[in-house]
Amino acid sequence: MEEKLKQKSSNIIKIVLFGPESTGKTTLSEQLARHYNTVWVPEYAREYLQKKWNDERKTCEPQDLLPIALGQMRLENELTEKATRILICDTDLLETKVYSEAYYVGHCDPLLEKYALQNTYDLYLLTYIDMPWEGDDLRDKPNEREKMFAYFKKTLEKHDRNFVILRGDKKTRLATAIFEIDKLIPKL
Repeated sequence: MEEKLKQKSSNIIKIVLFGPESTGKTTLSEQLARHYNTVWVPEYAREYLQKKWNDERKTCEPQDLLPIALGQMRLENELTEKATRILICDTDLLETKVYSEAYYVGHCDPLLEKYALQNTYDLYLLTYIDMPWEGDDLRDKPNEREKMFAYFKKTLEKHDRNFVILRGDKKTRLATAIFEIDKLIPKL
């Protein structure tokens, strides 16, 4: 199982959209992939948990986190092969770790935590909570956005991740993200 949680090695730039629910990560992932003519990795947890909700009317439970992590890394590794010079990730295992700790009293499966910290990305785009919250079957923390944002930011700082905070409307966020990503491109 551990092998399936590892990132495939590559020379592409990997960007992660990171932050609380309903802060525009998926929209921005799609926009950035279009801009850079590449692919983006969707959030596997949404597919997995929506199916669970539709089939069983149940929300996420601790035993769901490893299957979610495995699905996320399978998608990321598959799409790494199809990416041009940049891969846009709608989430990563570090985000799964944050949600695990937030929902399950600080607990995170040791295997998930190991790979959340081991897998690396070139830049995290931390999405601020100044977007209107939109509810759906899976979102459930509209009144904890500030607390969740602070936890996401603290996690990036604690683990010394390269990140920028994206604020403002969709157009401003996209322009800021492109500016920051473009700074990384000469590395190739």
